[in-house]
Amino acid sequence: MSGANARPRSSEGAPARPPRWLVGVTGGLAAVKTPSLVRRLREAGADVRVAATPAALRFVTPLALATAAGHEVLDDAAWFAADGDAKHLSLAAWADGLLVAPATADALARIAAGHAGDVVSALALTTPRVVLAPAMNPAMWASAPVRRNVARLRADGREVLDPASGAMGTVGEAPGPGRLPDEAALVAAVVRAPRGRDLEGLRVVVTAGPTREPIDPVRFLSNPSSGRMGAAVAAAARDRGAHVTLVHGPMTAAVPHGVEAVPVDTAAAMLAAARGPYGACDLFVATAAVADWTPAEPSASKRAKGEGPTDLRLVRTPDVLATLAEEDDRPVRVGFAMETDAGPERAAEKARAKRLAFALLNYPAGGRPGGEAGPEADVAADEGGFGSDRATLTLVTPDGASDRWPPLSKREAAERILDAVRPHLPG
Repeated sequence: MSGANARPRSSEGAPARPPRWLVGVTGGLAAVKTPSLVRRLREAGADVRVAATPAALRFVTPLALATAAGHEVLDDAAWFAADGDAKHLSLAAWADGLLVAPATADALARIAAGHAGDVVSALALTTPRVVLAPAMNPAMWASAPVRRNVARLRADGREVLDPASGAMGTVGEAPGPGRLPDEAALVAAVVRAPRGRDLEGLRVVVTAGPTREPIDPVRFLSNPSSGRMGAAVAAAARDRGAHVTLVHGPMTAAVPHGVEAVPVDTAAAMLAAARGPYGACDLFVATAAVADWTPAEPSASKRAKGEGPTDLRLVRTPDVLATLAEEDDRPVRVGFAMETDAGPERAAEKARAKRLAFALLNYPAGGRPGGEAGPEADVAADEGGFGSDRATLTLVTPDGASDRWPPLSKREAAERILDAVRPHLPG
């Protein structure tokens, strides 16, 4: 077995011990999800211990956490054992890492400042690897103090995940980025080996999301792309030290913190916005689902239903990736291809025509071995299609060689993409 998720082995060839993880719980509504997360981590092979702040125990009981972990919960009343064992030190020495889930705005501030007034903050000072999974109101997540704390934590080497977007837990609360990431993403963040900052000093440009081609001021041609894949690539490149520019259409995914975001609407606008950063970048990753066609004569005013044309004349939009490659061949380029038939062949043709390091074939549910998909393929399916939290990809090189990956979270897929392209980059 090989790859980032391969189980480590001892020098004698026997399987090494399971990964040891602490899960820190702080006082947010999302704490009710932590017992299920702990069970998922154990199912993935981790040995888990749980620590909880007093505020966390107002939302979830010690019994629920202990039952999920199979061990008693470390809380503020049990820092020191009767024999003098300082558990916040001995457990930190025992663990491979600490996952704080949920990490509230208050927890982020305490850990960023180096406080040790609660057991979770104390563990964060001495545990070798710290992964923080924020969960809070979208307005809090977007606030300047939280942004400063996140930047400080990342500069200190802590891994701060981006929260998920969607409906929040309290009645009447507006949806947005602030939800605890789903269990699969959290387990993947813990199980995967940290890549370090191997893109330090490099400049990465990512395109993401759909484009919208106007028919009139209120109608447009588009597609269901959420932008999650591009956001994941941008976040992964950021965490590996790159300066990241994200040129994105009207996507539903949250823009990751710490990246330069350039919002656009149309394919022409995306090309114009990408030209500047593309000319100075080392890597260009084109995940955007750019509309291939645009109305030839969009109306300047909304047409009433009865006045609408029976035929809509379309013209081709600019091919963003091909145009940039023609103008400047220097940056390393990676592209995506969504196909429903003859997938590998078309992906290889795209890689050759646009002089890519490789193309990622995104084959939806219903795909046949090798990445081909029949007419029954569902490009909006949960497993790898538009809007999915998962990615089902095949890496295809210009010479037609292919490597079909298993279904992955989009963050883990992003890490694999960067792993694959790293040998092509300077430094």
